[in-house]
Amino acid sequence: MRLEKAFSGGPICGVDEAGRGPWAGPVSAAAVILNPRKIPKGLNDSKKLSAKTREALELEIKAMALAWCVGFASVEEIARLNILHAAGLAMRRAVEGLSVRPMYALVDGNYRFDLPCTTQTVVGGDGKSKSIAAASILAKVARDRLMIEMDARYPGYGFARHKGYHAAIHVEALRTLGPCEIHRLSWAPVRLAVMGQSARAEDLPFAD
Repeated sequence: MRLEKAFSGGPICGVDEAGRGPWAGPVSAAAVILNPRKIPKGLNDSKKLSAKTREALELEIKAMALAWCVGFASVEEIARLNILHAAGLAMRRAVEGLSVRPMYALVDGNYRFDLPCTTQTVVGGDGKSKSIAAASILAKVARDRLMIEMDARYPGYGFARHKGYHAAIHVEALRTLGPCEIHRLSWAPVRLAVMGQSARAEDLPFAD
């Protein structure tokens, strides 16, 4: 909690998102205000943790945190706003949904989103701040769980396996089945896959 201790005067939340890179599904974000006296052990960047560990930590975070909330921005909002601003919208929804109003937000990355409190960006924050790490875990678990539900609703795409990210089985499904309602059709690689064409490596969305 070293970063959090640099701020005084009110509650501090960590904020992070998940799902900026996939070809399908919404982008999620979480905001977490940790209890400095009850910090779950093992908090880290969600990408460095196994799914089983993330799910166990999710339960601990929700039980121990002073407040937490997860927000989403839909595929339609991603198409209308672009992925960066849709991620910011999901973050705002998460922060506004907290049962305790934060005075400060520590946000992973270097982009200063318009949030309803003073914001401090932290590059690599999910590895430097316990609050951001907790948010990254909640955002990731919530989105993965949603994509597993989408796998049942839209069978054949493999959403439960790849969570909407670029994968060979996903490309093949787009080519043979066409897109479904949760595909990000505003993205060039998705349109190319539907047409049976391959995207160049530089055109692929970044992984997150």
